[in-house]
Amino acid sequence: MFSTIKQIFSRKNKDLRKKILFTFVALFIFKLGTAIPVPGTSQDLNMGFLELLNIMGGGAMKNFSIFALGVMPYITASIVMQLLQMDIIPYFADLAKQGQTGRNKLNQITRIMGIAMAFIQGYMFSFAFVKNGTVMDYLEVSLVLTAGTCLLLWIGDEITKKGLGNGISMIIMAGILASVPHMFTEAWNGLVDTASAQTTFLGIITFVIFLVVYIAIIIGVLYDQLAERRIPIQYANKTNNVYGSKQTYIPFKLNSSGVTPVIFASALISVPALIAQFSKNEKMMLFVNKWLSLSSVTGFILFIVFIILFAYFYTFIIIKPKEMAENLQKSGGYIPGVRPGEETINYVNKVLIRITIVGAIFLAIIAGLPYIFSMFSSLPTTVSIGGTGLIIVVGVILECYKQLESNLISRSYKNRGM
Repeated sequence: MFSTIKQIFSRKNKDLRKKILFTFVALFIFKLGTAIPVPGTSQDLNMGFLELLNIMGGGAMKNFSIFALGVMPYITASIVMQLLQMDIIPYFADLAKQGQTGRNKLNQITRIMGIAMAFIQGYMFSFAFVKNGTVMDYLEVSLVLTAGTCLLLWIGDEITKKGLGNGISMIIMAGILASVPHMFTEAWNGLVDTASAQTTFLGIITFVIFLVVYIAIIIGVLYDQLAERRIPIQYANKTNNVYGSKQTYIPFKLNSSGVTPVIFASALISVPALIAQFSKNEKMMLFVNKWLSLSSVTGFILFIVFIILFAYFYTFIIIKPKEMAENLQKSGGYIPGVRPGEETINYVNKVLIRITIVGAIFLAIIAGLPYIFSMFSSLPTTVSIGGTGLIIVVGVILECYKQLESNLISRSYKNRGM
């Protein structure tokens, strides 16, 4: 890691430093936008089911800024498009098989769908933030929020082209990291009581324990992101001699679905609350708060169950055992000790089921930790342990580091060739 940092600051990698600087400037513009509120709105709304959206947007939803919706409408549209490509709509399935041309068309459709979702969500949220407004007031707020999402998508594209990492992921990560200093400050103020020397000492010890637990959870998330099950592959047309002895394998991640199950589960849990907020039905709002909110036992259990179910569902969508077995057979490959065809499909299914249950339970525990922590802690709601945000940040940082490392390796090879 230190050698990588040293190489970045060497004279040969000036353009790489420009990419990093461009990324920081773009993310600074995003953070600046989260502090600009939408005119004519109030910012005194209790977050509740919007907390996940607020965390990913760096507090933009709580401020109801021009970037309040963030890039989540686009993320939702991307997930929906992935589902529609699974032979649900033949046109989208055909586009997915057309290579780069098809992917470009799918990206355009996804963006249009994301902008449409941003407008719909903006219109619904405007009812919560605009008091006694007219239809034109709601439309005006919706357009401002949609324009904010469009600007973020453009910034994300520019980061991808001219900066470092995936732009959309970097924006989400920046929003989450922006709230971390405030969280630790709140934790310090809540745990360390300066009334006497004894309480101060005990408070500092408690705060240190809090930090140790937080770091331990980060290490656990790192393990979850990097852990994989490798299935060895042998090809009929390759021999295991000295020159061809390198082992080929198919890697299956412990958590292949990423944070998508948490986003799905959060969206599903938030639908009743969003409808109640939109309709301003007091009885429905009371029912949702009592039974379906994440602070209630039933709502929390549903949230965990949804995460585990969606983890299975999404894993088998992105990893298709039947297609994998067919592709292996076409290329003359096979799993040692397993016959090609039906036996290979069953074997891959069995492996996926076993590793997904471990990954899904771990994901559910990390996503549920903030809510469990808030039940037993007297600290402010802004202070939490674990959570979806932590998984996203660790994943994006790992992806960024790998991209940096691969860039430096390719440059070193070019320099040797010259």
